[in-house]
Parts: sequence; structure tokens; C-alpha cells
Amino acid sequence: MNKNIRYLVIGALIAALYAALFYAQNLLLPGTATMAVQFRAAEALNVLALFTPAAIPGLTIGCVIANVASIGQGLPLDLVFGSLATLGATVCMWLLRKVKIKGYPLFAMLMPAVWNGVIIGWEIEQFFIDGPFTGVGFLTQGGLVALGELGVMLTLGSLLYWVIVRRNLEKTLFRPE
Repeated sequence: MNKNIRYLVIGALIAALYAALFYAQNLLLPGTATMAVQFRAAEALNVLALFTPAAIPGLTIGCVIANVASIGQGLPLDLVFGSLATLGATVCMWLLRKVKIKGYPLFAMLMPAVWNGVIIGWEIEQFFIDGPFTGVGFLTQGGLVALGELGVMLTLGSLLYWVIVRRNLEKTLFRPE
């Protein structure tokens, strides 16, 4: 198969999987994927950025598709800012993928919490909190968002990472051709 087509297909599959997981969670557990302290299970798929650069556009587009739901919940800016946070986090994850502590890419795994905490924390404080922008408010909102991201990445994300690595799935799922 052509390398470009393979890249496109992998990215599209990741985007579809992210969106499907998000909408399934929102259907089964309303609000758990969209609140300030959220546990968006689809975010665990960010781990795929450690194995293939095709995950970067795939996860970003999947986040755009998922965040369409935010428009109806009064969060239209999340479509832009949430997707930019995913793009930044996954690019950094790809760049940090080889930096490991005892075989675990800790710094890469923290990137979704950092990017979402900063960008979404700023978004919430700037656009959704009445009154002037405050540093304390930003740190509070950003901290709550980062806490949810950390929860996902250090539990589900770590589990997915270890399953892929221990079963050598990165060689079969993401092998370059």
C-alpha cells in the first residue's frame, strides 16, 4: 500500500475512533466528557501519537468532530481551543516519544494535561467566568482540566501504552511500508 494512503487511513481510523468513543461516553455518562473536571476516555488515544505521526492529525480531527457536541452545550470556542490543545499535545508527544524513565515516556504522557490545562483553563477563565480574568481563576480552571487529563493519561493511557508495547502491536499496527 502507498505510504501516503496508509498514513491517511491510519489517521482517519484514529479520528473516527476518538469521535466514536467520545460520543459513546457522552451518551452513556452525560457530562463526564465535557465538564471542567472531565474524564474523557477518548483522550487515552493520545498515546497513539507515541507510535505514529499519523495520530497527530487523526486525534486533532477526532477532537474537532467530538467538540461539535460542545457547540450545543454553549461551548463553541472549545471546537477551536480544545482541538488546538490536542494538536499541541500530540506534536509534543511525538517529539518526546523517545525520552523515557525506566521504559515509560512520562514527559510525553504529561503533555495532554499541560496543553489542555493551559489552553482550556485560559478559555474557561476568559470566556465563561463572570468578572475579570484572574491568575487564581486561571490556575484553578487549568488545574481542574489538567487533573482530568492526568487521570485519563495515567490510567487508561498508560494501560493502552503498555498493552501496545508488551504485545509489540506498534510493529503490526503502525509499521511503515
